[in-house]
This record gives sequence, structure tokens and C-alpha cells, in this order.
Amino acid sequence: MIKEIKIDKIEDLIPLFTEQDYRPDLKRNRGMYIYRGMSDAGFKMHTSLSRTCKGLQKELEPAILENFAKYAVASDPLVADSVWRQIIVGQHYGLPTRLLDWTHSPLVGLHFATCEENLELMDKHDCVVWRMDMAEMLHNLPEKYREEVNKKQSTVFSVELLKKLTNNSLSQYDIDMKDEAMVTIEPPSLDERIVNQYSFFSVIPMGITDIEAFLDRKTEKTVKYVIDKSLRWRVRDMLDQMNISERIVYPGLSGLSKWIARHYYVM
Repeated sequence: MIKEIKIDKIEDLIPLFTEQDYRPDLKRNRGMYIYRGMSDAGFKMHTSLSRTCKGLQKELEPAILENFAKYAVASDPLVADSVWRQIIVGQHYGLPTRLLDWTHSPLVGLHFATCEENLELMDKHDCVVWRMDMAEMLHNLPEKYREEVNKKQSTVFSVELLKKLTNNSLSQYDIDMKDEAMVTIEPPSLDERIVNQYSFFSVIPMGITDIEAFLDRKTEKTVKYVIDKSLRWRVRDMLDQMNISERIVYPGLSGLSKWIARHYYVM
């Protein structure tokens, strides 16, 4: 079930920052949640592959990855050996893939919720931060997946582990997951952007055609934080003062330029 929480006062955001449960096994407060910020609360969750290929995802995905690996091998020789590395590296550079971006940081999630390509739209619609529980996702997985990740004393998968479990096959992954589960994967630290964004990905099986319907049916801890449009600039300014901005989440001159352009935007 998805729980929707409306944020219409700045203090209502505090639980979002402090919802790390105490774990007796670690004697620490460690959160199991990951977050996804979206600039418009009316947007549905879709992968870039589904937006690009629509009903032909299954047929076109192999060709997309084959061509990517063929040409990308000069820049990253490891992509030739793993379909899982292909989709992660490809996602990172804008290739249409079945991955859905998440972050372990609620602040980074808020950043993406309160950024808009067209800044004139900032106060025209509500934005949203989704929260998903990684432990709950693990509980839904087939037994062999749970056993292998438990051996690593983790709740997330690596490229190497998924390659082993699926025999490097996305088709096998789809057979294993059906429409009942999806894996959360932590990408390798390809560059500073992945590190700074505290990135995670959901690997969406072909059997899940409606991600939000799946979360509503299979989870109990998923939350949709809807942030009122009247708060967006206030939250945006707060994040900038916390040093959460384009120049951090997109290290380099492009991120710096985006931050400066927004900083000097005249309303």
C-alpha cells in the first residue's frame, strides 16, 4: 500500500530527514529507505526504456544493449562482459534502460523534486519525493536471491552478484521476478556523480508494467511525500544553504553552470 503524505509547511519535512530506525543489531540508527524526487507530483514512475520503446521494450532492449556494448567497449572494456554493467553504465550516460533511479539521501531526493528545467513552472505544480524500503523489497525476492544477498550481509545487490544469479541474462531475471519482485542494485562508483548522488537503482522486470501499482500491491512502507507548490522555492533555497545543489549532484562545469543560472534567476 502506498501512503500519501501532503507537505504544506516547512516543518512537515522534518520526519523525512529523521526517519532512520534504531537497529539493535548495530546499535546505530541506520535507515533502510531510498528516495526518488520528481519535479511534478502528477508524473508517474516510468523507466527511460518504457518511455522510449513503449510496448516494444522486450523486443528492442537486446538491440539497444548490443549496440551500446559494441561501441562503448573502447571507453569501458568491462561492458563487454556483463549485461548488468551495460545497463548501469548506459543509464549513467542517458541510454534508455529498465533501471529506475533512487538515492539513499532524502536531501538529494528533495533536490530533484525542487529542480525544474523551466523555472517558471516552479510554483505552478506540486512536486513529490517517493520513499521505498529496501528491506521490504528484499522480502519479496525469490529465495535464491535472498540467500545470496544475506551471505553478503546486505540488502542491495552488486553487478557481480546479479551476473552470478541470472547467468548474465536479463531474460532469466524476468523469469525469476515475474510481476512479484524487483532487485535494488548499488552501482559501482563510476565517477563522482554516482558517489555524490548516493545512487541506487531498481531493476524493473518486464512483468511489472505499472511500477506504482506494484508498490501499492506488494509493499506496506512506501510513502509518497507530496510537497505543495507554494513551498518549492522555500525548500529550494533551504537546500542551497545546506550545499545540496547542482554543483554537488552534477560535479563539473555543467552542474556549476546550472546552479549559477538558477541562483540568478529573476522571478
